[in-house]
Amino acid sequence: MKGLKKLWCTALVACSSLLMNAQSITNPILSGFYPDPSICRAGNDYYIVNSSFAYFPGLPIFHSKDLLNWELIGHAMDRSEQLNLEGAGVSRGLFAPAISYHQGTFYIVCTLVDKLGNFVITAKNPKGPWSNPVPLPQVNGIDPSLFFNEDGKAYIVYNSIPPDNKSLYDGHRTIRMMEFDKAALKVIGTEKIIVNGGVDISKKPVWIEGPHMLKKDGWYYLICAEGGTGFNHSEVVFRSKSAEGPYAPYVNNPILTQRNLDPTRKDPVTTTGHADFVEGPDGKWWAVFLGCRPYEGDYYNTGRETFMAPVEWKDGWPQFALGGETVQYKYPISASNNKQKERFNGNYKFRDEFFGGIPTVNRFCHLRSYNSMWYDGHLVPGYLTLFLQPATCQEKTSPAFLGFRQSHINGEASTAMHFSPKSDKEKAGMLIFQNENHFYFLCKSVWENKPVLELWKGPGKQHAGDAPVLLKRINLTKDNGKDLFLKIKATGSTYSCWFAEKKHRWKLVMDELDGKFLSTKDAGGFVGSIYALYATSNGQPTENAAMYDWFECISRDAVYSK
Repeated sequence: MKGLKKLWCTALVACSSLLMNAQSITNPILSGFYPDPSICRAGNDYYIVNSSFAYFPGLPIFHSKDLLNWELIGHAMDRSEQLNLEGAGVSRGLFAPAISYHQGTFYIVCTLVDKLGNFVITAKNPKGPWSNPVPLPQVNGIDPSLFFNEDGKAYIVYNSIPPDNKSLYDGHRTIRMMEFDKAALKVIGTEKIIVNGGVDISKKPVWIEGPHMLKKDGWYYLICAEGGTGFNHSEVVFRSKSAEGPYAPYVNNPILTQRNLDPTRKDPVTTTGHADFVEGPDGKWWAVFLGCRPYEGDYYNTGRETFMAPVEWKDGWPQFALGGETVQYKYPISASNNKQKERFNGNYKFRDEFFGGIPTVNRFCHLRSYNSMWYDGHLVPGYLTLFLQPATCQEKTSPAFLGFRQSHINGEASTAMHFSPKSDKEKAGMLIFQNENHFYFLCKSVWENKPVLELWKGPGKQHAGDAPVLLKRINLTKDNGKDLFLKIKATGSTYSCWFAEKKHRWKLVMDELDGKFLSTKDAGGFVGSIYALYATSNGQPTENAAMYDWFECISRDAVYSK
């Protein structure tokens, strides 16, 4: 009996342990505008870096011990001396970083388009500080990635122009390689083309890009995106017995795409590609990749997000184990209970009370740069004071703008604001912002010397650079120094705007606002929508300020409530 009891207890403990470890990742693992993921492993730690384009600080870095629980630990480019984004369009700036770890040093290679070009930064601690960028002028292209070989050599691979800069068709590109001197942080030797066009140049493949290299079981693997970053996006793989090639394509390419699936399927994930592979703590392989969640057709406002799925190796080739043709919203993983300090996936609520008068977390972003003179935590205790700037969100400069990524198709953002405008040029409130010409602005101002609430719409790309369009103006109660509450709500393809002069007494400003106006399909570019606190004096000098008591986002989608 004692033996049976002991055996039963042992089995119970084992079952309890399995239940504790029966976790699932929830896709996207980084919801909202976190595109072009690159992942690396350093011992028992995992790190992801994403593109940030014209937002500051640049290159967000996430950390995990188990591939399940992710924490934003900082940004690789968080100092003005590292990153100058003035004059950059929202979808320019920093493109497709790649993070690597080798012998105690972390490396990120990236492209600052229109300015610095390709560069490398390093750090001993991924939390920072990261070095100032070292230019790589010989690397002519985008999407650079480093590979450190066992023989001591290192290589940089990247997307570049066609051979002799002569395109055989629109979208004809190459993947090129150069040796990288990790001590001097520069490329050496001669450039070599390792992929011309893509998997099969006779079929005119377009936009081969996003290359990453890895070695497994004596083979060198080159994984690349192909088909462009839109609906036809895919991931393909090549392999070679030598790091420098020649590389042969997998006969069953692409290894990842959703372009051939029924567009009317339920809860679709589209535009998948730009993948990177990593071996998990239990020896199983995973891939991170970008994808999109449309609310209709090819319309999505959350931008390109970071997804994760298991990878299996069969006959010497990697294959995505999607559990069918479609990317799933959940995949089982052997990991501890979910213990994220801040959620970046699933349904969640985020709130910042601005204790001390400053943002208390590092997930906020600014448009192009940050200036501490725009903010004051002591003018009104417990409020974030945002000083109005002459710059507007339509200019390619740095307005008074504090943003938070729209994380789900459905959700809302709200704030409490105290602001006493002195002229009709002075406006402060909330934006839902996609780019310089595609936004909605809910704000307080004055009109005919009376306080008003206004709703403005960006001019759109067909009228780029024109003044925004006034959609609604509502008279407010005489300014009595109390908070004004503002809310922008997303519901699939539409937005609605709300205000309250007394807490919880919400009044509708306007509903059925066209959400497609903020989609990538209509607005263009590579970014997602941003909820932002924003204050401007529209070109006029002023010392006026708006005080924000708190900022809150609630993200909720039905797919996560099942």
